[in-house]
Amino acid sequence: MTIKQCAFATAIASAIATYAGPVASAEPGNPGLPDMACGNPASLISDIQGAGDVSPLDDENLVVEAIVTAAFNGDDGLGGFYIEAAADQRDSNPSTSEGLFVYAPGESVTVGQRLRIAGEVTEFGNLTELTNVTNLADCGTAPLPAPINITLPWASANAPEAFESMRVRFNEPLTVNDNYDLGRFGSLTLGSGRHFIPTSVAEPGEDAATVEELNALDRLILDDGSNRQNPAMVPYPSPELSATATVRAGDTVNDLIGVLDYRFSEWRLQPLSAPSFAQSNPRTSSPELEASGNLVVASFNVLNYFNGDGMGGGFPTARGADDAEELSRQTAKLVSAINALNADIVGVMEIENDGYGDNSAIAQLADSLGGNWSYVDPGLPKLGGDAIAVGFLYNADRVETVGDAATLATAPFDDLNRQPLAQTFRATDSNDAVVIAVNHFKSKGCGSADGANADQGDGQGCWNPARTQASNALVSWLASDPTGTGEEDVLIIGDLNAYAKEDPIRALANNGYTDLVAQADGESAYSYVFFGQAGYLDHSLANTSLAPKVADTAVWHINADEPRALDYNTDFKSPEQQASFYAPDSYRASDHDPVIIALNMDSASLFDRADLNGDGRINGRDVARFILARLFGKASVEHYDVNMDGQVNFQDLKAILEAARTR
Repeated sequence: MTIKQCAFATAIASAIATYAGPVASAEPGNPGLPDMACGNPASLISDIQGAGDVSPLDDENLVVEAIVTAAFNGDDGLGGFYIEAAADQRDSNPSTSEGLFVYAPGESVTVGQRLRIAGEVTEFGNLTELTNVTNLADCGTAPLPAPINITLPWASANAPEAFESMRVRFNEPLTVNDNYDLGRFGSLTLGSGRHFIPTSVAEPGEDAATVEELNALDRLILDDGSNRQNPAMVPYPSPELSATATVRAGDTVNDLIGVLDYRFSEWRLQPLSAPSFAQSNPRTSSPELEASGNLVVASFNVLNYFNGDGMGGGFPTARGADDAEELSRQTAKLVSAINALNADIVGVMEIENDGYGDNSAIAQLADSLGGNWSYVDPGLPKLGGDAIAVGFLYNADRVETVGDAATLATAPFDDLNRQPLAQTFRATDSNDAVVIAVNHFKSKGCGSADGANADQGDGQGCWNPARTQASNALVSWLASDPTGTGEEDVLIIGDLNAYAKEDPIRALANNGYTDLVAQADGESAYSYVFFGQAGYLDHSLANTSLAPKVADTAVWHINADEPRALDYNTDFKSPEQQASFYAPDSYRASDHDPVIIALNMDSASLFDRADLNGDGRINGRDVARFILARLFGKASVEHYDVNMDGQVNFQDLKAILEAARTR
């Protein structure tokens, strides 16, 4: 036997040993070898796919002959290509797919080729594949099968199986619901419309479960034809993502054509051409308030603003920026966003709980804002024992504090919920003050939750009773005049970690508080996106005294709709992306959107306040009226607090005399 004959015999023996299972047809004279003659009988793709989730021919070796419709080979691709049966090789069952993925990383194929392939049927992560390819024959070219027109939502959870690995077309626009994985994996989550958190639009329990099921049936991942992480070029929007070229949640994509695929427990579309996005939810440069009022309050979760030791060192900290460079990038974005709010008072959450000294996080943020921005110091070393706290920033040119800053350290704010902070504020040209309480309730993360605090399966997540207890305790505390000013107008703001229809928000409503975000935006309101579903955890609620003074409320969508790749972090980004993804602007300054509340407060001048008898003059009669009211215990804060410090004393008499001199 010659060397060539010996090698040929060895190859035959190896092929027989490898291809030991059943075949669609065998080579004449060699019953153990696959028949690779083009045009001979072969297994139908529809038989391989079957009408169920799993192939009825799983683990079998066979031969198929079909047309290459898409190729994603190589290290940067999916490691294979897709084939579809020609028209004369299809069955009449609409429940069986006519497409198949062939895992063959080393093969180079061309779209439009007709190939005859011998391999093994495998279910890989519930995707039916042809793997362990032993033979591949080029049978020329063939016209591509027309893509199948399909729509969302799916009729049932297994409905997409009928189109697995086939070319499909979505003629109707699809909405971007999530871009969280855009930078890391090059993917977006799409649906037929915007998806909302179930308990943001439906009552907890069965109603919320129904919304959850409908959202799940209306979900498709737009992938990028690649398994790589942290791609050097993020393809959406075309030609690539940057700080100024973004895809926001709420944007739409039109006329999508691709291969329907199943990977990582999700139905995906591997596109065959660059998708065309429409800016259906464009960025805005400032909050859109229909009425601005004369006192503007904002609530802003600043996403773990930690400043190290406050002197450029002390990194990394427990949360937030990893180093001074990231802190600088984070600070620039927050400063841009807060200044653009044009608010007089900003309640912040997730700021480092490191006190109120010159090197504290809140002091650094206030200083970075410039102008005459200041912050509330409650006179404590820290606000509770959590790593993060709430706080107040305010523009001292426009507002001033009245009375004492107050907090509640007893249950349910001694452990799970962060301590609230309350302060009375008023505009410098007004006698009308408002008590504002900023809050951050326990998150939905389960951790050690048990008993009633465990997830009850009604959509409210873990720690719902703890948050509800916080709502009730907060109402009682605020009714006790914690700031000592006697002010009746009360505004509750903050990240309450509860959606609109959940128990903690209903508890506040039952105690007379109006949900201002719901009043402004209804069921389309949101400030946060979680797993492709929008809702609002960030609240503003006014008591019955304050509600008539609310001019408008708005959520400024600068964060929740933006890809996280555009934030201040440098992780998982190339040096080029650290530059191109970042801008020192407002967008993706945090993961929560700020809420803005415009109030119409009474704006009495010093003259108006000092004219105690209302005769349009300030003279001895006003002085006498003040002294007599004090003498007989009739000097109420509402009418006699002329200097607006929350108290009635000798300083108010001095203010009357000052008003008389300057008139």
